[in-house]
Formats: sequence, structure tokens, C-alpha cells
Amino acid sequence: MRKIRNVIDSLVKCVEEARGFILAAVLIVAVLGAVVGYKYYRYTQDDPQYCASCHLMKEAFTEWQKGKHRDIVCQICHHLSILEQNQLLVTYVVKGGSKNFSQTHGREKPWQECRKCHVSEVSQGSVTLKKSYGHARHVFMQSIECKICHKGSLHNFQPNESACQNCHKDKGVHGIGMEAFSCLKCHSFSEKTPSMVPKDRCIKCHNTLPQKSPMSNLLCHQCHKPHGQISPTSASCASECHRNETSVGQHGFHMKKGLNCLDCHKP
Repeated sequence: MRKIRNVIDSLVKCVEEARGFILAAVLIVAVLGAVVGYKYYRYTQDDPQYCASCHLMKEAFTEWQKGKHRDIVCQICHHLSILEQNQLLVTYVVKGGSKNFSQTHGREKPWQECRKCHVSEVSQGSVTLKKSYGHARHVFMQSIECKICHKGSLHNFQPNESACQNCHKDKGVHGIGMEAFSCLKCHSFSEKTPSMVPKDRCIKCHNTLPQKSPMSNLLCHQCHKPHGQISPTSASCASECHRNETSVGQHGFHMKKGLNCLDCHKP
């Protein structure tokens, strides 16, 4: 017993003599651990190479490098909290390399992050309808999610030209030569008017029409209805704008004779 007590006393004495060294060593280890931990945390949160280190992400990483979001690190859109990261890690360990386990950071999370960057675009219409009427109507008035109208393929978020027909089933195009046009060929989300058709959009194709005429201040679709009657009729002239023309001059007389507006007036 005496020998054991002597050994213990010696150890206590050594510890007391080396207390400063031990505290310094513990402090150094703690600081190094904190620095390494912080750097690793930043690596997982800010470095796209962390995502690329997984063999399942090779294709996605390549598409990201070619896309318009290549200057935005993966973790900005595919953000996971610490709790979600650990839940995903545990699930992956339990289920191995199976692709069947549920996760949201791949395809669901990014759609929730769109507005954080694109707020300058989508919120233009939240204050006034004079800017970006398309986003004002769809995003703010009707609360339609970005993914409903934009493609969700691998790092491709272009507007889905076929998505319009999912809601606007009654808006087929009846114009001659326009049957194959997508809605976005004519309608622009950034246009200020409810029709979402810029005045010069029609002229880009119909460039043989005179630019200056008595009706050049009108929008094309005020007379031509691509979703209905593409060619204007006398009835539409009288109902849309010229409601009192029958009582002006000889218009009433000519109309009683069976003449139509377009028989005399050539826009």
C-alpha cells in the first residue's frame, strides 16, 4: 500500500508541476480543433467541391458548371440546417447507398430559395402592376410557385413553354401561321400591361406593316384576337372602339345598305 501511495503522490506532484503545460496543451488542442472544425464547416457550407466529392453528384456538378447559376455555390440553393444534415447522414448510413430514402435538398429545397435572389425580378409587380405584370399576377396575386412555370430539370430553370396550357386550357392560338407558337413567343412576363404583349412584339414578325398610320397608336391585339377572331370585323370595330360611329355622318346610311366598316376603311 505504501508503494502505491508513493506512486500516486508522485503522479500528483508531476501533474501539479506540469499544470501550466497541460493547460496550454489543452488550450492549443481546443483552438486547433475549433479552427479545423470551422474550416470544415465552411467547406461543407461554401465550397461546391464538397458536393462534387460525392460520386452521385458528378452529372449535376457538370451541369451546374455550364449553367447560369455557376457563380452561385451549391449550398445557397441546396441549403440544409445542421439538424437536417445529421438526419440525412444517419439515413444514409442506415440505408447505405440506396437512392430510395427521402431527401429534400436535391429538388425541393432550391425552389424555396428562388425569391431570396430573384426578389428584384419577381417583386417588381408586388408594389405596382406597371412592372413585371406576369410575375405580379402569377406569383403575388395567384400564389403560383416558381416550379409550376419554370423547368425543374437538372440545373435548368428556363420558363416551361408548355406549362401555360396546364392552366390556360381555353387559350389556344388560332392565327394563321401561329398555331405552333408557344405562349411566350408573344407574351412577355416583364411587360407592364395585363395582356403581357409588348407593342413591338407583333412588328418583329409582321414587319411589312406600316409603322405610321391613323391606327398605329393602337396595340395590334386590340383589333386582332389571336385567341379568338384573328381578323377584325365590322362588329368588333363598332363594339370595341367606335360605338357611336353609326350616328356620325353617313355611317348609319351606309351600314343600312349592307356595307361594313372594312369595305371603306383599310387599316
